[in-house]
Amino acid sequence: MLKPLLTDEVLWHRLRDGDEEAFTLLFERYYGRMVAYGRSLTISLPVADCVQEVFADLWLYRHTLSETGSIPAYLLASTRKRLARLYERDRVFRRASPLDGLEFSLPFTIQEQLITDEETGEAVRQLNRLLNALPARQREALYLRYHHGLPVAEIATMLQINYQSAVNLLHRAVSQLRSAWVGDLPLLLAFFSLS
Repeated sequence: MLKPLLTDEVLWHRLRDGDEEAFTLLFERYYGRMVAYGRSLTISLPVADCVQEVFADLWLYRHTLSETGSIPAYLLASTRKRLARLYERDRVFRRASPLDGLEFSLPFTIQEQLITDEETGEAVRQLNRLLNALPARQREALYLRYHHGLPVAEIATMLQINYQSAVNLLHRAVSQLRSAWVGDLPLLLAFFSLS
């Protein structure tokens, strides 16, 4: 039995060699995150089915998988691409009016039950309002950066934009938050671990 403390890279390598336990551990480690991310992109598509298809493809094509710099980014990007393909297929077959494609729609919430200080609670509510007022693409970039901890280069790859555009997207989002923030700026920065 493999230990759950094995790194993603070790599990990925073992998956490529056909190790079913490694596959199972990767599935257990990332399934929930992938479904949550997929649900942030759409409410009308079967997200859980798409995530299962991503894992089915991982197993089917395990011998042709290449090394990847970040397993979480690879899996989240695969989920996004699978949902985008399903969205396009459904749009064609339903002859729906064209939309801008999948749009990040998960509202940010920070667990207020952990907050005992009333001033901090109000700051959290203000931050939630400001985050949800941002354009969808900026919210998605912030979500990937600060919720999933992805580096900017991987966010750029996932969003299919160049590195500088991803930097600009994150910068604009943080700048908008800073300019709209009322109150103690260090408190806002603490939420994002920014300086």
